[in-house]
Amino acid sequence: MTALRSALFVAFIWIWTFALSVLYLPLLILPKRILMRPAVQLWLAGVQSMLRSLCGLDYEVRGAENLPDGAAVIASKHQSAFETFIFHLIFNDPAFILKRELLWIPFFGWYLGKSGVIAIDRSAGTKALKAMLKGAEQAVAEGRPVVIFPEGTRAAPGAKLPYHSGVAMLYGGLKIPVIPIALNSGLFWRRRGFLKKAGTITIQVLPAIAPGMDRKAFMAELETRIETATDALVAEARGRFPGL
Repeated sequence: MTALRSALFVAFIWIWTFALSVLYLPLLILPKRILMRPAVQLWLAGVQSMLRSLCGLDYEVRGAENLPDGAAVIASKHQSAFETFIFHLIFNDPAFILKRELLWIPFFGWYLGKSGVIAIDRSAGTKALKAMLKGAEQAVAEGRPVVIFPEGTRAAPGAKLPYHSGVAMLYGGLKIPVIPIALNSGLFWRRRGFLKKAGTITIQVLPAIAPGMDRKAFMAELETRIETATDALVAEARGRFPGL
């Protein structure tokens, strides 16, 4: 049954995304605010509604009191494709830092570019970091939160990948709070996995790390907070949903 429901959800995603991508083409020449609201919100609402009704998968946000009122760096654990779209419902007009190759995908990439992402060439080394900081400065000037996945890629629950220096560069260069995010999405929507398991994904917004720490101490604090909270959420979900 889980496989059938997952297949129906994937079919819906493709049809829904393609239909709206064609319908929204004229919006590419209009201001970004028209694309993001209500156009993107409609797409997201459809995806989340079908995920809930077809797969029995929902989400909850804990620590909402720690959500930023304005610009901040959102440093999140990354276990699934789920957080790449649900953050648009949690944060106000987030600017995602992502690899520029995603912009080359027909339709999908066009809308990504229009949404104001910060696309970087990961093969460019120091130049990529400087371009990332410049893009983040522009987003912050507009009052937008900047979303970065410090590990740089999705990691399965329990996997420990190194935290890259990009988040430290943002912390030191922007001098604004960094909001750590822990989650357990990978238990329900696995990295490169097909099945979407029923349950409730938990996204935990942790207290901000204020600017001013030295680089090494900041990186240690960020990793400790995210990994400790994530491990706790994973353990909790496995006890709460025995089928995981």
